[in-house]
Amino acid sequence: MAGTHARTASGQTALDPTHTGEIRGALGSIAAHDTGDRPGLPARLKTLLAIVGPGLIVMVGDNDAGAFGTYTQAGQNYGTRLLWTLLLLVPVLYVNQEMVLRLGAVTGVGHARLILERYGRFWGAFSVIDLFALNALTIVTEFIGISLGLGYLGLPRIPGVLLAVAAVIAAASTGSFPRFERACLALVAGSLALVPVVVMAHPPLRQVGRDLVVPGLPSGEPSTVLLLIIAIVGTTIAPWQLFFQQSYVIDKRITPRFIRYEKVDLWIGIVIVVVGAAAMMCAAAAAFAGRAGYGQFTDAAGVAAGLGRYVHEAAGILFAIALIDASIIGAAAVALSTSYAIGDVLGLKHSLHRTARQAKPFYAVFAALLLLSAIIVVLPGSPLGLLTEGVQTLAGVLLPSATVFLLLLCNDRAVLGPWVNGRATNLFTSAVIGALVMMSVVLTASVLYPGITLAQMLAILAAGALLGVAGAAWLIAARRRHPARDTVPIERSQRESWRMPPLALLERPRLSPGRRLGLAVLRGYLIVAVALVVVRVAQLALAH
Repeated sequence: MAGTHARTASGQTALDPTHTGEIRGALGSIAAHDTGDRPGLPARLKTLLAIVGPGLIVMVGDNDAGAFGTYTQAGQNYGTRLLWTLLLLVPVLYVNQEMVLRLGAVTGVGHARLILERYGRFWGAFSVIDLFALNALTIVTEFIGISLGLGYLGLPRIPGVLLAVAAVIAAASTGSFPRFERACLALVAGSLALVPVVVMAHPPLRQVGRDLVVPGLPSGEPSTVLLLIIAIVGTTIAPWQLFFQQSYVIDKRITPRFIRYEKVDLWIGIVIVVVGAAAMMCAAAAAFAGRAGYGQFTDAAGVAAGLGRYVHEAAGILFAIALIDASIIGAAAVALSTSYAIGDVLGLKHSLHRTARQAKPFYAVFAALLLLSAIIVVLPGSPLGLLTEGVQTLAGVLLPSATVFLLLLCNDRAVLGPWVNGRATNLFTSAVIGALVMMSVVLTASVLYPGITLAQMLAILAAGALLGVAGAAWLIAARRRHPARDTVPIERSQRESWRMPPLALLERPRLSPGRRLGLAVLRGYLIVAVALVVVRVAQLALAH
């Protein structure tokens, strides 16, 4: 691989020399030699302010244009009856993102590169290629969101979209990591515009509280409701989040010593993303309740129009501004996750600490993704509706594979040493993967066969549950036959200084027959499912 490498004090090799040294964030910095304790609340708050960023940005970036469409669709069509799904997603979000932040801080190597080095060229190339394709389509949906917001505000769409592209590229390519992070945190603050929107809408608080904690299904076509729930899951948990946060943690130079602070940063982001999602659902529900538009969702611009008509003109304006804001931060984060992954795999210089002249390929990929996606949106006649549907389906298909490798890497003792997953995390993540796979199958089937019935969907889920139980029983039996080797306890101070050795010194993990079979089945499913989705979308495009 091309590129230079820097050796850290622990002997680990950094893929880009700028990934080591002083932590410089938007709200503070920590010297590289600062390894002292943080006695007292002021010192801890100062450290937290320096660390804050990765968790906030990845979570708020998750409430992007696609999320605006999905959450407001749930609110406009079904009121607040699906609010409970948001609380169910909180532990899933935390466990997934906690694993990637741990991988980033301990290994100093991005997600795609770890997959390549530990599991071979096929999976390494697949992770980058599918990420590139899916992210490009996702960025298209972000610019659709910007276009819808600009249209509602009466601003010219084409100049506005191109101006957004220029602003994102300019913010990222200055060679100053803190400057980019400040721009992102300003966008994070802008996302709070949803709070006054929901306050003005006056949703019934008692009903909101009940629907938030008591699961239930609204009246309506059950299969449509089930697909919307799956879409909420797919919107909230996306593959790009895994790649982005791991690489951003590395680029910010966060080490195991500061993992506790980064977890707090992640929790702050999760709270903001759940509050934002609930605000969207509640505002749309309150605006359209008992009115002609109830149950007739079109797009986010239609929701803005409803808020402006039924609530207050300011509510519609603030909603459109929040939509533009969310779409910009989403486009920046998604494009950056792709540039990080490609730079990681190819050994290129890939850091926001570098200027565009110092890391030309890294910024070229970043700018090309944004420009190409923007051009698709502004071109007349582009099948934007089909592209949006394709993004949701492909994300659902590809997410299980990303989570599978996340779990494998977090159990790779050569990679994480004393930071490997505990049994509870493994059990929870395995259950999440099983649920994601089943939802992925249902979502793919619904696109390929639009006439699929609720009974058929439930049959798929039931079959998946039975297979999951059988697989769990087999794993438990295998563990009893071959118990895991005991590990030597390690002191906390030693754990905080432990880093992954250089990748070149690590032996490839030995996969059990069961894991080999599982990866082979996963490979076959992904190839077939992606091909079928592409064919179906092409058929719809030709028919259109």
